[in-house]
Amino acid sequence: MFWTVLKIALFLLAVAGLTFGAERLMDSPYGLRIAVADLELNLGPLQAALAALALVFVLWLLLKLIGLLVATLRFINGDDTAISRFFERSRKRRGLEALSDGFLALAAGEGETAFAKGRKAEKLLENRTLTNLLMAQAAQAKGNTALAADYYKALLAEDRGRFVGVQGLLRQQIEAGDDGKARKLAEKALALRPAHGGTQDLLLQLQNRTGDWQGARRTLSEVKRSGRLPKDVFYRRDAVLALQQAQVYADQGATSMAQDLAIEAHRLSPGLVPAAVMAARAHLARGAKRQAGNLLKKAWKLAPHPELAQAFAEVEPAEEPAARVKRFEKLFSYNDGDEAKLTRAELLISAEDFPGARRAMGNIHETAPSQRAMTIMAAIERGEGSEDAVVRGWLARALTAPRGPQWVCDSCQHIHARWVAICENCGSFDTLTWKRPPDSSGPSATGTEMLPLIVGALQAPRDSAEEVSPQEAEPVSDASNDAETVAAETEDADVKPTAEPADAEKKDTVSDPSRS
Repeated sequence: MFWTVLKIALFLLAVAGLTFGAERLMDSPYGLRIAVADLELNLGPLQAALAALALVFVLWLLLKLIGLLVATLRFINGDDTAISRFFERSRKRRGLEALSDGFLALAAGEGETAFAKGRKAEKLLENRTLTNLLMAQAAQAKGNTALAADYYKALLAEDRGRFVGVQGLLRQQIEAGDDGKARKLAEKALALRPAHGGTQDLLLQLQNRTGDWQGARRTLSEVKRSGRLPKDVFYRRDAVLALQQAQVYADQGATSMAQDLAIEAHRLSPGLVPAAVMAARAHLARGAKRQAGNLLKKAWKLAPHPELAQAFAEVEPAEEPAARVKRFEKLFSYNDGDEAKLTRAELLISAEDFPGARRAMGNIHETAPSQRAMTIMAAIERGEGSEDAVVRGWLARALTAPRGPQWVCDSCQHIHARWVAICENCGSFDTLTWKRPPDSSGPSATGTEMLPLIVGALQAPRDSAEEVSPQEAEPVSDASNDAETVAAETEDADVKPTAEPADAEKKDTVSDPSRS
């Protein structure tokens, strides 16, 4: 706004200055006297100014005529292109001005102006590389993709413009959503310039998106050779690609290839949990139990995870619960954090050692509350024979408890049920981390609590001195009543007892030791 006002002010000042100068010149009594031999001319101030302008024009025209005369003499002496060059200089100058104005208009977002300037430059200039590029980008800015594609294809015929033409067509296919054609064009662009970093990254992204994991590994090797990736990042990404390639082979039934790639992926990145799990199962399939167990222990030390515990249980699938608890202690010795506590509690529940499971849990349900921790506490209470209200209370707390660690995308915070190489929400590559997502627990949308609805409202104890009216009096079962009294009461009520022994429900409350 300031510059606009300043330009207007300067323009008004210039007009006022010229008007004032012309008025003073006309009022001036002095003139110009020109005497040549017997010829004498007396010009007034205004006439002198007009004569000076005419003299400047005559001099410019005289220089042009002299240049044309020189070009004609050269043409007569055998230079066949002398006259054409004389006229082309003016055309080239005007063409370059139009070309510059077109690119400036394109940078300013003025597609129509850029297109018009490009048309003018196209008529004046013989070198079509820059004009084709300007016309292609101007047509793209106007929304005419077909015309833009024609000009991009015209660039393919020139060595200097071939890479730019492929890049333009590549962007068009990406905008159109055709990842297959875009990937082929990106491969051609990378073949023209193998060290181009932007093309390497784009091709790698397209190959990941289309599931070309083998091609993505080749592209990743090119990126490493160009020196754009640190070694640790390269090994991690190569491990992810090898793991995806192994899964493809597994789906196709090529078991041996899948196992080899899974083992390679774990070797490249020992902390990649899915690779460790798949590599351990590959060793188990080949009968190498000890190697699978050692692999899982090292992976557990780096990143404890429920899937690692599940795979460690598969090493000895037929063992007794007590023996499994003892064997898992070797795994927990590598990393005895929260995940080890939860898994140990689940194993002790399966072994029906409910007091031991409670000791294993400690206060984790308070320091790191999660749905899994609350569910384990409910299973412990059920196994110890607690009242149903207590069990339902723990389950009710699980409804609003945090979800606990999940596969969360570092880019968009989207939660995934399982690990994937590419985020299902934002499409980022290798951004999933096993961590606690942002806490979304809390009361329900209506502001009511779920616990009274599930557990039921508990009656407050009455004071012994408080009188109870006959209408409010209800039979209360004494805790010292024996089983015969309870049976008699239920028989009189003509209903079957709904309470079942705690032992009958132990199987339902025992958590699978390999549950993630």
